[in-house]
Amino acid sequence: MIDKKKLYSTAAKKETAVLVAVSTQKQNAEKTKEYLEELAFLATTLGVETVQTFTQNLERTDIRTYTGKGKLEEILIYVTANPVDMIIYDDDLTPSQVRNLEAVFKDIKVIDRSLLILAIFAMRAQTAQAKLQVELAQYQYMYPRLTRLWTHLSRQSGAGVGMRGPGETELETDRRIVKDRIAFLKEKLEKVDKQSVTRRKERDRLVRVAIVGYTNVGKSTLMRNLSKADVFAENKLFATVDSTVRKVNMENIPFLLTDTVGFIRKLPTTLIESFKSTLDEVREADILMHVVDISHASFEEHLDVVNKTLEEIGAANKPSILVFNKIDLYKPSYNDEEEEQAAAPSTQEILDQLKRSYIAEKADHVVFISAQEKENIDELKRTLFSLVKEKHFSIYPNWLDLGYTPVETEE
Repeated sequence: MIDKKKLYSTAAKKETAVLVAVSTQKQNAEKTKEYLEELAFLATTLGVETVQTFTQNLERTDIRTYTGKGKLEEILIYVTANPVDMIIYDDDLTPSQVRNLEAVFKDIKVIDRSLLILAIFAMRAQTAQAKLQVELAQYQYMYPRLTRLWTHLSRQSGAGVGMRGPGETELETDRRIVKDRIAFLKEKLEKVDKQSVTRRKERDRLVRVAIVGYTNVGKSTLMRNLSKADVFAENKLFATVDSTVRKVNMENIPFLLTDTVGFIRKLPTTLIESFKSTLDEVREADILMHVVDISHASFEEHLDVVNKTLEEIGAANKPSILVFNKIDLYKPSYNDEEEEQAAAPSTQEILDQLKRSYIAEKADHVVFISAQEKENIDELKRTLFSLVKEKHFSIYPNWLDLGYTPVETEE
């Protein structure tokens, strides 16, 4: 069993970290800086304080130590002279890179982006299903990377019948224990998944709407506005990792609204595999609400990341609404500072400007809102209702004969 307290404890004191990234031909310096800012935000979410960052320009990452020899020595000098608990790399490290880096940095933990995200998911998971999914993802990720982090398992040697075979090394024993645990978790999740499928089948006759988007774009706040439910929302990455389903009634037509886990760049493959049942809520939805933080400088890249993930899980090409959130924080671009100060547009002026921009042409249904300030929520409700109503009447063509009286929606 992974000793999570030992690996990620933040209760005793706030842990410190240095961040490391490499700019390559595929990722320029500007993009690397942005990724590091996101990595620092991920660390903050886990309760880890970033004290220094290191970057290097290389044609490609070093196959042995990720960075080059000179940069590695620079990092070593810094962490030796300063109190640093961990070194976080912005890309996935190979098993051999982990071993080589741990040999260099000794007692300082070496973590990559995927392991950091897994740790956040472990901290955020609330339901039994989510906890199983995260634990499975952790074991699958760690299995090929068994190193000194697993030495606590050596205490198992000799304990119990058949725990260790003749001539078997401790590492082989560790791998066998972890492999057995992975098999056990998969079997347990299969049973939970069957229960989830049964629950979803019971809801088959209701229209299902899933809220999707990049992490920290305001999905949970929007869910709270539309469903009036007490849904947890926080300005941190992955504030929600469990799907939340609420029944909503719009003008006498009921439907189910689901808030799902946020996506992110470089999302660990093991998480996508392990969260199969959670992502099934997205796959089986009738309508998607794709929420985008328009105030973020890289909102278009975030949009592409989510679209690619939806394609990977087979959830693309569904009826959808592209919801650009946080218009209250959006800052239009100007040619100079004086022009910006002279403009100072109101929220309504920004809204009108966005509706006339190329962004409004990115999908068949595009709505600009502020979930936090409840700006333009009525337009979103009208757009959502029109899609829900169309799907609902395809399921219940005789709904009018059952006594339903349509309510005219103001345009």
